[in-house]
Amino acid sequence: MSAAFNIDLTDADSFPSRRNEAWKYSDLKRWLREAPTPSPTAAVGAPGPFYDLGGEAIVFANGRAVGVTDFIASGEQTLRLRYISDAVGTGHTARARVAVRAGAKLLLLETHEGAGSAYVAHNTLELDVAAGAEVTRVVLVEEPEDAISVSEAHVKVEAGGVYRQTIIATGARLQRVETRITHYAQGAQVQADGLYLLNGSRHTDLTSVVRHMEHDGTTSQLIKGVARDTARGVFQGKIVVERGADGTDARMGHHALIASERAEIDAKPELIIYADDVQCAHGNTVGTLDESALFYMEQRGIPAEEARALLTQAFLIEVIDRIEHEGAREVAREWLTARL
Repeated sequence: MSAAFNIDLTDADSFPSRRNEAWKYSDLKRWLREAPTPSPTAAVGAPGPFYDLGGEAIVFANGRAVGVTDFIASGEQTLRLRYISDAVGTGHTARARVAVRAGAKLLLLETHEGAGSAYVAHNTLELDVAAGAEVTRVVLVEEPEDAISVSEAHVKVEAGGVYRQTIIATGARLQRVETRITHYAQGAQVQADGLYLLNGSRHTDLTSVVRHMEHDGTTSQLIKGVARDTARGVFQGKIVVERGADGTDARMGHHALIASERAEIDAKPELIIYADDVQCAHGNTVGTLDESALFYMEQRGIPAEEARALLTQAFLIEVIDRIEHEGAREVAREWLTARL
């Protein structure tokens, strides 16, 4: 996972396969052997889950911008970034650019809203967090079970910058949400969280690469997931501490539940350290719901399915609770609860 894979939906030769190490769990070539026909225009439709929180908006419908594609934040602002897909068997690409000026504070509310079937979407975000700026990014991803989507975020954090991220994904035929974060100067703080809740034959891949380039940066990462039926969850997390990045404090944890005999979880946490005087750790656990807790709840009259839903919510909600913005946290909580 040393460099981002340059995917071009018009060129089938650019589609990675399991032979590419960073894509061995999410073989795009298996599901997409030819370049898809470009998607037609689409209507924007309903206002999206974060509408009530206000702010400015960047909207793409089947890859076409509805208004601006670039945004520069100053002061304290809210931006809703919406990638809307409504297509059948076609493909589209969208790219947004967001810059946050020094000392500014941005709430970035991102949604991937899918309708139709068997489409291919490739969405990219370039996000620059200037010195002393603060960004909270919350991402909700919901797409049809037979869709294919790849989402990439390339994030640069300057001295003293703060970047917090929470991704909530429900899968598709192949769904990959990739984040690449670079601490370009000292004192930067990053929180890179996420969760996945998968039913049916859905597949989600949460991949992240965090690079510490300068000293005294911090990274905290918590990923949780649940896979039911024949679903497959993937977590690939890499933290790289480059030479000179002394004093780095980086923590990564991935914890998942397998809720059926045929579901699958693949996890690959990595720490690569070239500096001295660092505090770095990672953990990974995969298990099943606590049967004794299920039995206890059923004995008190709670139906089995409801008990499983409640225990699943209790397991995942820790990730939601780490969202600092109250309004965004409540929207994410309601959104997740509705899908349990």
